[in-house]
Formats: sequence, structure tokens, C-alpha cells
Amino acid sequence: MVNSQQDYISVTVLFVVNLLNYVDRYTVAGVLTQVQTYYNISDSLGGLIQTVFLISFMVFSPICGYLGDRFNRKWIMIVGVGIWLGAVLGSSFVPANHFWLFLVLRSFVGIGEASYSNVAPSLISDMFNGQKRSTVFMIFYFAIPVGSGLGFIVGSNVATLTGHWQWGIRVSAIAGFIVMIALVLFTYEPERGAADRAGGEAKNAVLTTNTTYLEDLVILMKTPTLIACTWGYTALVFVSGTLSWWEPTVIQHLTAWHQGLNDTKELDPADKDRVALYFGAITTAGGLIGVIFGSMLSKWLVTGYGPFKRFQTERAPPLVSGAGALLAAPLLLIGMIFGDKSLVLLYIMIFFGLTFLCFNWGLNIDMLTTVIHPNRRSTAFSYFVLVSHLFGDASGPYLIGLISDLIRHGSTLPKDQYHSLVTATYCCVALLLISAGLYFVSSLTLISDRRKFRMEMGLDDSQSKPIRTSTDSLERIGTNDEVASSRL
Repeated sequence: MVNSQQDYISVTVLFVVNLLNYVDRYTVAGVLTQVQTYYNISDSLGGLIQTVFLISFMVFSPICGYLGDRFNRKWIMIVGVGIWLGAVLGSSFVPANHFWLFLVLRSFVGIGEASYSNVAPSLISDMFNGQKRSTVFMIFYFAIPVGSGLGFIVGSNVATLTGHWQWGIRVSAIAGFIVMIALVLFTYEPERGAADRAGGEAKNAVLTTNTTYLEDLVILMKTPTLIACTWGYTALVFVSGTLSWWEPTVIQHLTAWHQGLNDTKELDPADKDRVALYFGAITTAGGLIGVIFGSMLSKWLVTGYGPFKRFQTERAPPLVSGAGALLAAPLLLIGMIFGDKSLVLLYIMIFFGLTFLCFNWGLNIDMLTTVIHPNRRSTAFSYFVLVSHLFGDASGPYLIGLISDLIRHGSTLPKDQYHSLVTATYCCVALLLISAGLYFVSSLTLISDRRKFRMEMGLDDSQSKPIRTSTDSLERIGTNDEVASSRL
């Protein structure tokens, strides 16, 4: 498939919007202690800010997924982004005695982001196929670690420069209106399944279905790879979302404790900015390395590149994702146990832990496009988002904050606040192990689900070329993996 200049311009705009999406999510985290002081709220209410945003994000995800499989996806995104930006800007003007209104507006942010996050991946899958699609998805999901890291840095430093935390979150809305104009002018609506038809092996593929929405849901529920991958990702998102939200605050408490302060509120603003800068840089660097290395490792295993030839397997994407979660677990545990002894050690463990956590960002959605019909992708992605956020980073920050409040019994000493938050996050180690196990399960079902996908698309396994996947050209039909899967 030869892609046009329009495809590359469109995906560039989509990437920038996705980047801004994650910047906005974590600008609040970068000024969270200031927000808590301004509204006089506890850790549980501080976590609730992220929770209400993600609840609305989840609730509207299936709605946007339904619309995205049936109507013009470009305009769904534009309307949603407009709601998102208006809510962000409005929340920055809420007075100190109306915290409930701040929560309501942060929930509206989730409505807007749901329209974008569930529709953009299906647009990309209809613009690119094969290795190009894999590369584009890898770049597209760079926005998660890079945007998150920039969110901490931008939120904290803009708040310090202006003397008001509100400008820390307001700046993303201002940039967003410029990006929305680009979304209107430079993106387009591709034909659903266009990239699948353009592939040499899929020119005669069946790209339309006569199934109802309910029938689509039943078919998706009968796709084991989607189910296992969704729950594996959910456990991982609980961990990454919780750490991203609370870890800067944890480090601020630790810094105040080491300085002998009686309250983290007494911490110098320069120290708070330094924490945001270091954590943002670690998140960005670790995320970039993790996404790139995870995607490349998966590609090398699929193609049998160089020293990986003896380990060549089609099942590489879920195996690499699971391995990343498995490697992150002990690093997180070490940081929790010994972090109060050395801030440097804590930063090192966070860096390597986040690197391994990010192995899967470029693999999940791209892998699922190889087992889900084009006319169901927005719906599938919407429920993937719904489940992962409902039981992941929507509930995580609030639950961890609530447990922290219960543990420290109202104490405001930095030492107690540090230990209560760290103790509350011990469950994340177990969730990483669960995530790894579920990804390994999905590796067992991946081949058979791809076979069902080819049958529904009208591809003849005996004559077709191998389907190109999230990492590169797959092995030919009839490989050992295919034979093994038929015996499952």
C-alpha cells in the first residue's frame, strides 16, 4: 500500500492531539499538592479528581465506539475535543469553596477524550497496513509516556512561573484550541477497511458486515485474545495510572521528610519543581525506551532477526508485553522497600520499572487489529478502554488515596504521608504478576483468533499470503505456531 501525503499529515495531527491528551491528564498531578491545599482536600479526594475524569471517559467510550463504527469519525473527534478543551479551561476558574464543580468539569474532560481515544486508532488502521501500521502505532503511543512526562513538567513549572496552579492546567487548553483547528483542516475520514483491502493478501476481503451491535458484542466476547489482553492491560493500567498520579506526591513527601519539615506544604517551590522535572524526565525517557525496545523486540522475535532466530514466534507481541510486566514487578518492590533510604535508588527503580511497563504500549491495539474485523474495531477499542480504565486507573488513584488516609489516621507529617502512600501501593506488585499471566494466556489464543479473523474476512488460508501484524510479516501459514495452535 502506497500512502499519500494526506495520510502522513493526518496521523501527525492525530499524534499531536494524543500527546496533548496525556499532557492534560497529568498537569493536575504535577500540581496536586497545591490543588489539595487550595481546596483543602484529603488524599482520597485528591485521587477522586482522576477517578471522576476516568469514570466519564469510560461511560462515554462505548457510546463513542458505537458512533465510530457507523458515522463520520473525524467530526466525532472534533466535537469531543471541543468539549474537552472547554471543560479544562472552565475548571481552572473554579473558586476554592466549590470543589464539587471542579470535579464536575474534570468529568466533562473525560467525555471529550473518550471521543478521541476510541476513534483515532480505527482511523489509523484504515490509513496504514502491514509494517507501516505497526510503526505508526508505535509512534502514536509514544504520546503516553512523553505526554505524561511533559504534563508533570509543564503543570508544575508554569504554576511556579505564574504563581498560580490554575495556569498549570490552563496552558494545555490554550494549546488545544490551536490543535483542534489543525484537526478540522488537515485530517480526513478514510474508508473503513481501506488499508486491509489495499494489502495484497486482502484485495478481495469482505470489509462489510450485516451484524447488529449486540451481535458484534457477542462476537467480541468470543475472541479470547481480546478478553485476556484487555484484563492483562487493565491490571497494568491500574499500576501505571496509580504510580503516575501519586508518585510525584510521594517523592515530595520523602523530600520534605529528609529535610526535617513538619508538613510537605512547607517544601520550597523550587524543590517541588525539581521533583516534577525529574519525574517527568524519567517518565518520558523510560516510556520512549520501553515503547521502542518492546516494539523492536517483538519484531525481532516475529521475524527471527539475527540472534533471535531460534526463538522466532508469531506469539511475540503478548509474550513481550507479559515479560515487561513480569520484569517491572521486582523493581517496583525494591523501590517501595528501600526508597526511603535513598532517593536516587527510588528514581532508578522508577525509571527501569516504567521502561518495562511501557513494553506493551505499541503492541496492544496493533495486535488486536489482526483479530478484529474493521467494522468492529471502534467498538472493540471502546470496551478495551472501558474495562481497562474502570478497573484500572479510574479506581486506582482513589483507592490508593483512601487506603493511605486510613493508614496514617490524619497525620500530616511527611514521614507518615510517605509511608502510608507507599504501603497502599504494595498491591501493585501482585497486579503486575497477574498482568503478565494474562498476557501469556493471550499468547496461547492469538493464532487461532487470527485464523477466525481470516475466515470472516474471506481469506483462504491455503492461498493467501501471511497477514502482516503489529510487528512485521508473520510466518507463513502452516508454521509450527499454527500447527501448535490447532491442537489447543
